[in-house]
Amino acid sequence: MNESNADIAKPAAEPAPAPQPEEPSGRSGRESTMLGWWLPVTLALIVAVLVVCWQWYDTRSQIGAIREEVAQRLRASDSVVSESLLLAKQAQEAMHEAQAKLTLIENKIAESQSQQLALEALYQDLSRSRDEWALAEIEQILTVAAQQLQLAGNVQAALLGLQTAEGRLARSDRPQFIPLRRVLNRDIERLKAAPNLDIAGIALRLDSLIASVDTLPLQFDERLQTAPKQAGATGAGRIWERVLTEVWDEMKQLVRIRKMDAPDAALLPPAQAYFLRENLQLRLLSARQALLARDPVRFRTDLETARTWITRYYDTRAKSTAAALASLKQISAGSINVELPSIADSLAAVRNFKVSREKALR
Repeated sequence: MNESNADIAKPAAEPAPAPQPEEPSGRSGRESTMLGWWLPVTLALIVAVLVVCWQWYDTRSQIGAIREEVAQRLRASDSVVSESLLLAKQAQEAMHEAQAKLTLIENKIAESQSQQLALEALYQDLSRSRDEWALAEIEQILTVAAQQLQLAGNVQAALLGLQTAEGRLARSDRPQFIPLRRVLNRDIERLKAAPNLDIAGIALRLDSLIASVDTLPLQFDERLQTAPKQAGATGAGRIWERVLTEVWDEMKQLVRIRKMDAPDAALLPPAQAYFLRENLQLRLLSARQALLARDPVRFRTDLETARTWITRYYDTRAKSTAAALASLKQISAGSINVELPSIADSLAAVRNFKVSREKALR
């Protein structure tokens, strides 16, 4: 079928050209000459056309390849651009998210900073309050210690108070307390070197003597001997015996016979025994006040008076009286004329520190 179509497509054979009359020899020479140079020119033109066609085809092929390569590169660049846009979008979203997180973190940091400032202010207030409480307590301790030292002469109590105050300051470990601790340590060393006068112990012994005055027996106390009752007495005989005994007792009260062991014994009426005991107690109380007031002259005078009264009016053979005289002798042997150091420097240092601290906080 293809061959038939090709045959149909072919044009009909052209008729053979009519023979031309031969031309003279001169014309044929020119034709041969023309053919001689026309043929190379034609060949050259054909070759040139072929070269041009080949170059055109090659150029077109190269251009097609370049176009294809450019298209691929454009497609690749489009893909890269798309990916870049996607990455840029993701990066922008991540940046927005990071910005939001950063803003949240900044808000939290600002909140934590404000809380920290509030906590620091609260801590400073608590620290000031704790320091103020500590200083107030130390001042109270030193005040009591100064009173014990001044009124009772209790060196050990004052020393304990100073050591307690210094220990409180040492536990706080504050540099501003160092000068105050230095003053306290100086007073502590002074108290340690001071003589130990037990004023409180002497006062307690005097209190014991004052309480025992009512139990001390006088020299003229009599123990009435009651005759033993005879067994078997009953009825009216027993009644008469009781009446006679009471009458005899009343008669013995009218006349007294006493045996004086010492020629200088005082004749003290029984009614004055109450006033003797009261005056003796007052003398011992006066000696106690002189002890607290550091008045050695009055202290010794009152003790000597009390010892004289006990020796003169009381039964020195009784154990209680002998013990009272021995206690008075021991108390009188000691000296209360001892100069004790003062802790006024420590107390003044604490008070001045409190005043300067209050001024600094205003």
